[in-house]
Amino acid sequence: MARICVIDDKAMMRESVSLILTRADHIVDTFEDARVALLAVLAGRYDVVLTDLKMPRMDGLTLIREMGEATSETPVIMMTAFGTVATAVEAMKLGAFDYIQKPLEAEVVEAQVERALQHREIYRENEALRASVSDHHAINTMVGDSKSMTDLRVKITRVAQSDAAVLITGESGTGKELVAHAIHVASRRQDHPMLCLNCAALSGNLLESELFGHERGAFTGADRLRKGRFELSDGGTLLLDEVSEMALPLQAKLLRVLQEGEFERVGCSVTRRADVRVIATSNRDLEAWVSKKRFRADLYYRLNVLPLKLAPLRDRPEDIPVLFRHFLDRIAQRLGRPVLKVTGEALRVLTGYPWPGNVRELQNLCERCAALVTDGQINSETIEGWIQSAVAPTETFSRLRPGRMLEDMERQLIERTLTQFSGHREKTAKTLGMGVRTLGMKLKQWREEAAAQAKSQAVKAVAHVG
Repeated sequence: MARICVIDDKAMMRESVSLILTRADHIVDTFEDARVALLAVLAGRYDVVLTDLKMPRMDGLTLIREMGEATSETPVIMMTAFGTVATAVEAMKLGAFDYIQKPLEAEVVEAQVERALQHREIYRENEALRASVSDHHAINTMVGDSKSMTDLRVKITRVAQSDAAVLITGESGTGKELVAHAIHVASRRQDHPMLCLNCAALSGNLLESELFGHERGAFTGADRLRKGRFELSDGGTLLLDEVSEMALPLQAKLLRVLQEGEFERVGCSVTRRADVRVIATSNRDLEAWVSKKRFRADLYYRLNVLPLKLAPLRDRPEDIPVLFRHFLDRIAQRLGRPVLKVTGEALRVLTGYPWPGNVRELQNLCERCAALVTDGQINSETIEGWIQSAVAPTETFSRLRPGRMLEDMERQLIERTLTQFSGHREKTAKTLGMGVRTLGMKLKQWREEAAAQAKSQAVKAVAHVG
């Protein structure tokens, strides 16, 4: 589910697009005047913007110009009945994600919005990678004095000198993307692009298109040629995040690229070549997946030329105080505030916690401290209150309502699996062994129950005030 902004001066068009996207489970706000919509967009309220090109008070091209860099991560799809090459090129130069021609088809609109959402997610991931490390000091920013971290820095330096494929494994939140970026920066490819693709976030067809590109007309919504990640990262590095989630047919095509350096765009028979170093990551036991026939053995061996296994944070507790202070320093510098002090007892509490979310969880805790601690000092009572609120299995079961335990457990399992797959319903349903329609019905039921409960509480509040 995403929040979509639709801008068009024709009421019928606004209602039509809103209906299409609402049926696809998105939240849609419509605007007749682009000037009014611009204020909402600049406030950061929307994931995707669909705008008409020709409007009386502010046209679509002017809207894109006004959005500027402040909303560069928000994809804009241009809707136009005047879909000439000139206007399309100008819109793309100004930063538009894509354009669709009127009269609109529901399937095309849905497909373009899904692609835009995927583009937004990938943009955010790449920005996070760039923000997390310095282009010249990537390895040095990998904080920690434990033996495992010292050994890892040495391995990164050695691995970076090779062009062979790298497989980085470890639990979620251990910093696999950070390690991949450090390898790229230390390699001879550092002056060429490093692109990232989350294999768990895309369906099979869309993932193939993102990897290899597609020709115009290759599938519904493919109204123009699109280069894939292998072409765009030629000479550089391609990070395949959570490669274990790639479908078996696509694994075979990836294997060919790794072996031969050749591929074809979707809908095209012309063979192309690309010089790309592939780094793959996974939080799964890929050897176990190979034995279960869920991952190709030949692809596993081709990716696992240079393996790097990252230790979970609980196995290197001596790094926790150093990491905690490092994150606090960075946050204080970013916000222009004094660095928070940490008591020794608070550090002992941090060191004794198992950190199921690893470094990412620790970093999130630092952000919480920066936002909520007001007296300049982090003490053990504050830390204990927050980390004990983390949901553990025994705590989850203890809070389940008697008489609805199975239903509540099912809902929690579905919601966590949805989170794992970034809201991707098809992958969630497949993992849980249920139909996509069944999953959709359950989600709809829970939304309706939540809305009814909120309405009931509002009525009670009004009655109480009266």
